Amino acid sequence: MVNEFEIKKQLCDIGKRIYNRNMVAANDGNFSVKIAENEYLCTPTGVSKGFMTPEFICKVDGKGNVIQANPGFKPSSEIKMHMRVYEKRPDVGSVVHAHPIYATSFAIAGIPLTQPIMPEAVIALGCVPIAEYGTPSTMEIPDNLEKYLPYFDAVLLENHGALTWSTDLNAAYMKMESVEFYAQLLYQTKLLGGPKEFDKENIEKLYAIRRKFGMPGKHPASLCLNKDGKNCHNCGGACHNDDYKQFPGYQYDFVGKDCDKEAAPAEAPANNDAELVAQITKQVMAQLGLK
Repeated sequence: MVNEFEIKKQLCDIGKRIYNRNMVAANDGNFSVKIAENEYLCTPTGVSKGFMTPEFICKVDGKGNVIQANPGFKPSSEIKMHMRVYEKRPDVGSVVHAHPIYATSFAIAGIPLTQPIMPEAVIALGCVPIAEYGTPSTMEIPDNLEKYLPYFDAVLLENHGALTWSTDLNAAYMKMESVEFYAQLLYQTKLLGGPKEFDKENIEKLYAIRRKFGMPGKHPASLCLNKDGKNCHNCGGACHNDDYKQFPGYQYDFVGKDCDKEAAPAEAPANNDAELVAQITKQVMAQLGLK
């Protein structure tokens, strides 16, 4: 049985982490957790997420309507985008929205995070597209977000911030940390003349690692077979439909009619690659908190 008070404490703890890491300013940000069918706990509007206590937390239904909230507290109007994620992704148990500096800078500049520059980002995130701008508190944001939900577990929100989701609160928060770290590295390497990207062979090895461990969520490794020398970091699986072909940064169609087919299980790496794969796997699993 779900212990609501413990989840409320977890929401407060994540609020402190996000605030202390400068991922939000003032009263920005919001996050939620699914606790039962049609029941969700979420952070309130108008308060600093770094100074919450359990009595601040609100409970809402699947439409964002208040089930329970203490006097003076109410859910953020942005709960609408959380509810759209839960509606379209039944595997999701938590959603986190923040304004991390580097990731938000890319969102404002209109640059998706698609360059394959480090193993952890390739395995954990795949690509991070940009959902088109929507006016806060309206249905524009969830409507613009929806077409990305079947294919990704993190998006940048144009001129706004970032949104991540996963199986539970800690996993969704860790994904936000990964997005920000990826964005910071990409920004700083651009100052040094541009990052050195992985070639397609190394990307295929990293995708194989993800498939091997059966990691939850959506990812290019589960959407394509890296056909014709291309990979999902330069197309994002653009074949899916006309909307998908318009995603920022994705202009290639290489998987054709098989784009909805799950990728085949990973083959065992060649002997000369085994040590490299083992080392990368150990680093990635450590960062993701897995053993």
